[in-house]
Amino acid sequence: MGTTGRVLCVVVALLCAPFPGQAEVYTYVDAQGARYYTNVPASGKYQVHQSQDVVISKPSSQPWPEVRVSVRRDWPKGSSGSSAYDLQISQCSYRYNVDPHLIKAIIRAESGFDCYAQSGKGAQGLMQLMPGTARDLNVGNPFDPRANIDGGTRYFRTMLDTFNGNIPLSLAAYNAGPNLVKQTNRMPEIPETVEYVQRVLQHYNAYKGVNTAGR
Repeated sequence: MGTTGRVLCVVVALLCAPFPGQAEVYTYVDAQGARYYTNVPASGKYQVHQSQDVVISKPSSQPWPEVRVSVRRDWPKGSSGSSAYDLQISQCSYRYNVDPHLIKAIIRAESGFDCYAQSGKGAQGLMQLMPGTARDLNVGNPFDPRANIDGGTRYFRTMLDTFNGNIPLSLAAYNAGPNLVKQTNRMPEIPETVEYVQRVLQHYNAYKGVNTAGR
């Protein structure tokens, strides 16, 4: 059996075969969005995998090699008029009571609808979640559009709650951090943040005006 066949067998075993008294599974996601699994982590980049969907099908005394499982790559890198994520946006809008036009405006400003976007500061995915924020929100793969939109919308909902529904202040907090905005309860005098808020509001008003989620 070739290497590809062996890897596929390990992946199938991981995904499909529960085993009593399982050892812990460790995982991490690289910059390209591919997830790696192992039961013998060789570095500190691995974390214990929390999901019950992936299990080890043999005792930990029999280590298996690092397994790379690529994530979906069939999500389009949309343009400013993309409607590729409208369903996910609509679902999160209902779930967290956030205007879908506003969610879409944030995504447009943050990533231009590129679900694999990564900033120089480390923010990832459609709504540009920082790794620490993603962990706090239990977003296992920030390059997964569904998980990223859910986590980003949930986080923005907390900003709205914190700033009494004030959208500009909530957007400023989403961009620059809530603590900075709380200190003055006004827009931070940071050119990047001011420009970001103006850009999101411009997109937001445009989406509301056409009333078709930007199509």
